Amino acid sequence: MSVRSIEIMDTTLRDGEQTSGVSFTVSEKLTIAKLLLEELKVDRIEIASARVSLGELEAVQKITSWAKEQNLLDKIEVLTFVDGGKSIDWMLDAGAKVQNLLTKGSLNHLKYQLKKTPEDHFSDIKATIDLATKNGIKTNVYLEDWSNGMRNSKAYVFQFLDFLTNQKVERILLPDTLGILTPDETHDFISEVRSKYPNLHIDFHGHNDYDLGVANVLESVKAGVNGLHLTINGMGERAGNAPMASVVAVINDFLNDVKINVNETALNKVSKLVETFSGFRIPVNKPVVGANVFTQTAGIHADGDNKNNLYFNDLMPERFGRKRKYALGKTSGKANIQKNLQDLGLSLNDEDLKKVTQRIIELGDKKEVVSQDDLPYIISDVLSSDKIERRVIVENYVLGHARGMKPSTTLQLRVEGILYEAHAQGDGQYDAFMNALKKLYKTHSKKDLPKLIDYAVRIPPGSNSDALCETIITWKKEKKEFITRGLDSDQTVSAIKATEKMLNII
Repeated sequence: MSVRSIEIMDTTLRDGEQTSGVSFTVSEKLTIAKLLLEELKVDRIEIASARVSLGELEAVQKITSWAKEQNLLDKIEVLTFVDGGKSIDWMLDAGAKVQNLLTKGSLNHLKYQLKKTPEDHFSDIKATIDLATKNGIKTNVYLEDWSNGMRNSKAYVFQFLDFLTNQKVERILLPDTLGILTPDETHDFISEVRSKYPNLHIDFHGHNDYDLGVANVLESVKAGVNGLHLTINGMGERAGNAPMASVVAVINDFLNDVKINVNETALNKVSKLVETFSGFRIPVNKPVVGANVFTQTAGIHADGDNKNNLYFNDLMPERFGRKRKYALGKTSGKANIQKNLQDLGLSLNDEDLKKVTQRIIELGDKKEVVSQDDLPYIISDVLSSDKIERRVIVENYVLGHARGMKPSTTLQLRVEGILYEAHAQGDGQYDAFMNALKKLYKTHSKKDLPKLIDYAVRIPPGSNSDALCETIITWKKEKKEFITRGLDSDQTVSAIKATEKMLNII
């Protein structure tokens, strides 16, 4: 079986930057360009549109200067226009050597936007290509709105392609500008162009308006294209472009007769950097690079993974520089927790595992998200609480905090089956709680509570969840110090839990 190579051209810095609200700085563009070519190893990058702004010119100059030093200048491309040579002058100032010339690929665009005949348009294009060649600039040609052209004015498209075959053009770039194509149409249209022009280098540029970007790219490859235009995270105008990560995975896994140069292991790293620079957030369920796509949530899946990897597919996270995770929540079950414990080098007996599982389910019912870093704290809290006999129970409390008024607490405390109640104010909610508690102890036990000598609040180190907050309180009774801990999603509640443990200890 013969294997053919497909060029991957990334257009994140040009078409991707047309995402609403996105604008990269000069240094960000240079950093992304370096990563795309050196680490992700795409074949070409389209980095800007000519004549947009001084900032764009500066960015292109920085990139072309770096690329020239690295002998990569022929991989740097700029979108240009049929504008009487103005774009060529801009290219010369920018130091770029490959133009992607934007032309009209549908009769509608030609008639209603340019108001020109095909012959006039072709004449202008020839003049632009000749000027570029004279100045040492190579030309690729975009047929803007080519997909509508194939649907509605096919004779014009082929008239145009006949003309281009006689020009000094490196590549023909066929965009589905408005994202209108179905996979069947993509295959049929590309096949028709391929059969008429077997020697042309053809690129397909897909948009994602119907969420068909990846499917259309797949069909374009089957139909014989030589190159693909993709963006990191599917960035681009409207619904965006065909996303790099998904397309790379699909080609590598489903097209055995096709070879691409992209380095899969760099996809996640580049994706996260572009997310940071652009502010364009990656949906958590986005294939390959989304936060959740390698996270098993259901306990049955973790159990199956323990039993011969029953819930694995070919999209192994290690391919993309990632790692499989097992979520902790109300649907996790013991298998998920055991997977996380294995990662941490911990083990629990069946009875303790049930208790920890129950606590995680309780947090999940509160819509709290628990991370692996939280797990040791939950274990410690559950197992230490289990050792303390609960003769004193904080039955109920109301914490009040209003502007201009002192915080207050109404507390109900059950001591060996008898319910007591008190109300107090304080300098904060927990202080008010303690004042109410002191009242109860003074009134009913004639004893003083231990003295609170240290109070520390922390979240589990490394945790990126907001599920848990641990309060550690040091108490002193007579000459003896002891510590209690409370764990909850609310800081004051975690302190109250630590205090309840203290009451049972004394």
